[in-house]
Amino acid sequence: MTGSWEARYAAEFFGTLILVLLGNGAVANAFLKNTTGNDDPGLANGGWLLVASGYGLGVMLPAMMFGSISGNHLNPAITIGQAVIGIFPWAHVAPYLIWQFLGAIAGQCLILALYWPHYRQTTDNEVVLGTFATSDHANSQLNGFVTEMVGTAVLIFGAMGLYRGMFFHQNIDIANIGVGLLIAAMVISLGGPTGPTLNPARDLGPRLVHALFPVPNKGSSHWEYSWVPVVAPIVGAVIGIWIYKIFFGL
Repeated sequence: MTGSWEARYAAEFFGTLILVLLGNGAVANAFLKNTTGNDDPGLANGGWLLVASGYGLGVMLPAMMFGSISGNHLNPAITIGQAVIGIFPWAHVAPYLIWQFLGAIAGQCLILALYWPHYRQTTDNEVVLGTFATSDHANSQLNGFVTEMVGTAVLIFGAMGLYRGMFFHQNIDIANIGVGLLIAAMVISLGGPTGPTLNPARDLGPRLVHALFPVPNKGSSHWEYSWVPVVAPIVGAVIGIWIYKIFFGL
């Protein structure tokens, strides 16, 4: 990382904004009524591949833009995990988290503004919530916790390998592409139970927007579940980075 701390905070803000804008924007395009990605009512023509591509690119592109400035965390679980392992200073954890959450909120506000007519046409409030935040489709917080914890552990373990592997260490842009593909693969393979979120800011920030703004047909924000996509990714990130350290060092 080469930027001043102020520049790093700005990079985390704009990077997380882009992540949410592209990722949750893909969900909105795939599932809201009468969008170009879903022009048949109730049928997501773009489907899960559209969503996976949105999140994969939403991570890859900010990594290419801001990775050399802030490390491209874009995720409180990554920031906390790196601090726990001793490769990120605790003194800057709180500012990173604040700017990540603010970026996620700003990104979701843009989605709400851009897709406002389609929110008004979409009467299924669970579909509306799905463009903001995640939930467990088996109605089990335990299943949601395990899914998010394991998914984030695999994500962090894989990202550490991509960025610290001998081949990719010499070409950071290839590693960035690899992380984008990893995110897309995670959404495709592990997205069935919960979404997934794998990122507390990506879920909690937009959920706050859902709760506080006059979103058409919004229904409940399901705060009873909201702790899961916050706590589980943090636990998973710490586990994933520790496993990597045990086997490969840092």
